[in-house]
Amino acid sequence: MRSGGRILIDQLAIQGVDTIFGVPGESFLEALDALIESPIRFVNCRQEGGAAMAAEAHAKFTGRPGVCFVTRAPGATNAASGVHVAQQDSTPMVLLVGQIERAARYRDAFQEVDYRLLFGGMAKLVLEIDDAARLPEHVHRAFRTAMAGRPGPVVLVLPEDMLIDRIDVEDGIRALPVAHHPDPHAIGQLHGLLAKAERPLVILGGSDWTTAGRVALENWIASNDLPVGCGFRRQSLFDNLHRCWAGAVGLGPDPKLAQRVKDADLLIAFGSRLSETATAGYTLLNVPRMGQIFVQIHPDPAELGHVYQPDLAICADLSATAQALSGHPPVRERPWAAETEALHARYMAFSEPVEAPGALNMSKVVQHLQANLPADAVVTNGAGNYAIWVQRFWRYRLAHTQLSPTSGSMGYGLPAAVAAAVADPSRRVVAFAGDGCFMMTCQELATAVQENLKLLVLVVDNGMYGTIRMHQEREHPGRVSGTALKNSDFAAMARAMGAHGATVRATEEFPAALDEALAAPGPALLHLIQDPEALTPARSLSTIREEARAAGR
Repeated sequence: MRSGGRILIDQLAIQGVDTIFGVPGESFLEALDALIESPIRFVNCRQEGGAAMAAEAHAKFTGRPGVCFVTRAPGATNAASGVHVAQQDSTPMVLLVGQIERAARYRDAFQEVDYRLLFGGMAKLVLEIDDAARLPEHVHRAFRTAMAGRPGPVVLVLPEDMLIDRIDVEDGIRALPVAHHPDPHAIGQLHGLLAKAERPLVILGGSDWTTAGRVALENWIASNDLPVGCGFRRQSLFDNLHRCWAGAVGLGPDPKLAQRVKDADLLIAFGSRLSETATAGYTLLNVPRMGQIFVQIHPDPAELGHVYQPDLAICADLSATAQALSGHPPVRERPWAAETEALHARYMAFSEPVEAPGALNMSKVVQHLQANLPADAVVTNGAGNYAIWVQRFWRYRLAHTQLSPTSGSMGYGLPAAVAAAVADPSRRVVAFAGDGCFMMTCQELATAVQENLKLLVLVVDNGMYGTIRMHQEREHPGRVSGTALKNSDFAAMARAMGAHGATVRATEEFPAALDEALAAPGPALLHLIQDPEALTPARSLSTIREEARAAGR
C-alpha cells in the first residue's frame, strides 16, 4: 500500500526523472515527503516562474522532459510563463500542480482554478487526476505526449487529498520517444530536387535532435557542400566554425544572409517552423507560397504547411531523416559550393567585434569571454537588446551550449543557468541578462547560492528596457515613456545573497574581473555598465531616433 504522493514520485523515477524544480506548497506535502527516500533531487527555487523556466531549460539541456512542481493557483499562474516558453520552444516538459481537495471543487474555494482553461491554449494536454490508481497511467501518458510529434508541455493537476489516499497499484513503464522514419521515396525526391538546384539553403530548427542525428546531419551537409543556417536562437544545432555554416536567420540577421534566403531556389526547413522571428514577421518569404521550391521536414504533421505551403513535406523524426539523407551519395554537380564558402567567410566577418559607443564594448566582452572558456561552456540568456550582442558575436561549437528562449521571454537566462549547472556541475555556465531581464528572476541567484552552483551571471545595465526603448524611438522619436530604469547595485545585491559580485565599467576592466569571477568557489555576478547609446551593434540610440525623425515620425 502506497500513498498517491509516493506512487507519483515512483512513477517519475521510472520515467528517468532525476531532478524536479519547484517551490513547495501544502497542496503536495505527500509528494514532498516521498522525495526523502527517492533518488530524485528537488531544487527549491524562489519563485514558480523561475522554477518552470529552469525545468524547461533542463529539458533542452538533457533531452528528456523537464519537470516542475508548484502549488495551486498563485503557484500555477506564476509557472505559466515557463509553460509558455516550453510551448513556443517545442520543449518537452511536465508541470505538476497541487490542487484543492476534490470535495471543495466548483465552489470557488480557496485558491481554486480551472487548469484546463488556464493552460488549455499552451499545453498539449491538461489532466486532473482524481483517482490515485490512475497515476501510473497518466504519468506515462504525460511523458509520452510531451515527447511526441512537436514536443511541448503537459500539465498534471493533483488534488491534495488524492495524494494522501493509500492504495495498491502496479507501476507503469518508462515512456520512450517514437522515431517516425521518413518515406524512402520522399528522401529520393529531396535528392532529386537538390540535383536540380543552383542556390539551395538549409535552415535548421527543432528541439529533439540526437547525437547520432547531428553527426549524420553534418555528414550530409558537408558531403553536399550545402550552406546551412538556423532559426531564431538555434545556433548550437550546428558548429558555427564549420565551413558550411552561414549564420542565424532571426532577429537582427546579417542583411546579406537575409537576402540569400530570398534568393534561394531550393529552401529546406529541417525542423524549423519558419516562425515569425525567423522570417522577419513573415516578410522574408512570401506567404503562403514562397516563390521558390520549399521542402519542409518536421515530426509533427500539424506543422507541415501550417504557414508556408511546401512542395515536398516529410513528416518524420529529424534525426532519422538526417541518417536517411546521409546514406545517399552526394549530388554530382554542386554549383553552389563556392558560394557556401563565401557565406561562411561573411559569417566570420559579421561575428567579429565592432566599434560601439561608451567605455564598455559588449562585442569585445563576448569575444574575450569565449576565448577564455572551453568550447562546451553553456551560454544562456533571456530577452532584450543585450542578447543581440550574444547571438551575433558568440560562435557556438557544440550541442546544448545555447539555452535561449525562442519565445523571447525575459528572465530566462538565470533560471536556465541554474538548470545547466545542476545537470552538469563540470561545465562552465554563463548567464547573460539585461538590467530589466535580470530583475524578473534575480531571486534565483539565491537558489544558485543555496545549491552551491558554479555559474557566472553577466548583467548588462543600460538603465532602460532597451528593446522597448528602441521601438519607442522608431515610432515616437524623443518621446520616452515607461522605459527608464533606476537600478540597484547588482554587484552588492549578489554579495548580499552570498555570491561573488563586482562592477565593470570599461572593456579593459573585464579580463581581470572575469578571472576573479571564474575563480570564485560558487556563483558569481559581474555588473556591466553599458552606455545607453550602444543599443544595437548596428545602430546607436541617437541614430535610430534621427532616422525616425527623418522619416517624418
